[in-house]
Amino acid sequence: MAEIQFSRGVKEEVIPEIRLTRSRSGQSGTARFNFSEPTIFAKESTDEITGMYLVDEEGEIVTKEVKGKFVNGRPSSIEARLTMNTPDEWERFMRFMQRFSEENGLGFTQAE
Repeated sequence: MAEIQFSRGVKEEVIPEIRLTRSRSGQSGTARFNFSEPTIFAKESTDEITGMYLVDEEGEIVTKEVKGKFVNGRPSSIEARLTMNTPDEWERFMRFMQRFSEENGLGFTQAE
């Protein structure tokens, strides 16, 4: 089990576009997530967005850097940023992404 949540216990069904950057030294990195029309914005949803939670069998990774984007006054997307400050945090994130990718049939494309 590897899932992304914006409200604890509520799985987000939309698969995000994810962009990774890592410092030259490998000591830190950033993951940027973009969710287009996430299910948390559905009319029937009353859940409050409290952060972004990456949940798997090892536990959870949390970021509070979450922003909603609006078009014509209506919510359209969510952008979230996760900053990893140590090689251990980077490796933990990559283990989560491996599980998430396998469960959702995703691939990885490295920039050239």
